[in-house]
Amino acid sequence: MTPSLEVLSTGALVLVQDEGRPGLASVGVGRSGAADRTSHRLGARLVGHPADRAALEVLLGGLSVRAHGRMTVALTGAPAPATVDGRPVAHAALVDLADGAVLTLGMPSAGLRTYVTVRGGVDVAPVLGSRSTDTLSGVGPPPVAVGDVLPVGEPGEAFPHVDHAVSPRHEPHQGPALLDVLPGPRSEWVGGWGGGGDLGGLLSGSWEVSGESDRIGLRLRGSRVLRVKAWRDTELPSEGVVRGSVQVPPGGEPVIFLADHPATGGYPVVAVLTASATDRAAQLRPGDPVRLVAVRR
Repeated sequence: MTPSLEVLSTGALVLVQDEGRPGLASVGVGRSGAADRTSHRLGARLVGHPADRAALEVLLGGLSVRAHGRMTVALTGAPAPATVDGRPVAHAALVDLADGAVLTLGMPSAGLRTYVTVRGGVDVAPVLGSRSTDTLSGVGPPPVAVGDVLPVGEPGEAFPHVDHAVSPRHEPHQGPALLDVLPGPRSEWVGGWGGGGDLGGLLSGSWEVSGESDRIGLRLRGSRVLRVKAWRDTELPSEGVVRGSVQVPPGGEPVIFLADHPATGGYPVVAVLTASATDRAAQLRPGDPVRLVAVRR
C-alpha cells in the first residue's frame, strides 16, 4: 500500500509547497514555492530527505490528517499546538505516525504559516517541474481540501540525523519586526541609497501589515513613501522583479513581494529584502508593526 495522508479538516488554507519552479519568469511563470523557505528546508533536514520534496503549508492551523501507513513527520514554521490522537507532540522534532493515527494542528500563538513535512514528501503530480501551488496564476495543484488523499513519496536512502532542532522563535511582537533591506534598482526615485537618506520615508516610516496581505505580497500601511521631484511624474514600463522586492505604488504605501509575486511589475522597486528577512515577512500577521532597516555595505 502506498502511504498517504487523508485530509480530515483544513482550517483557513492548506497548500502543497516545495522549492518552486525557478527559471520560467521569461515565459511569465513565477517561481512560487514555500513562503518561508527557511522553515520548509528545516523540515526537510529533520526528516532526512532533499529540500525539493513537497510539504504542506498550513495557514493559521486547523489541519487534521489521518495517516495511512506508518510515517515520520516534522512541524516547522509558526509553532502551532499539535496532537497525535489527542497526545501533544513537539515542534521542530520528529513525530512518528502509526497507521491510522490522526495529526491535528491548532492555531499558533504567533506566526502565520506552519509546515508539515512528511518523510518522502507529498507526492502529488508536478506541474512545470514543481508541486507548488501558485495562488496568483493558479499553476500547480489546487488547495488541499477535506477528503483529499495525498500520496507520500519514497523516503530515499538517507536517514534523519537529529530528533529535534532549535528553530526561530515566533512570539507576539513587543516592538516592530525588523526587516533588513538592500538597495533596489530604482532607489534614486526616492532619494537614493547613499548619504544617510531614508528612501523617501521608507526607512523612517511607521508601518503596519495590512489585512490585504497574502502570498503574493505583504502590503504595508501607515506613512507614505515620497518620490523626489525629478521622478514624481515619471511612468515606468513593466520590468522583472524578484522575491523580497519593495515596490512603491502611486499611493506611497509599499508592497513587499512574497512567494507568488508576479513576474513583472510597473512601479519602482526601491529596495529588496534579504532572503532571511523575506522569510520573516512571510510569517507576519495583519496588524503586526514593521520597520525596514538598511543593510549598509
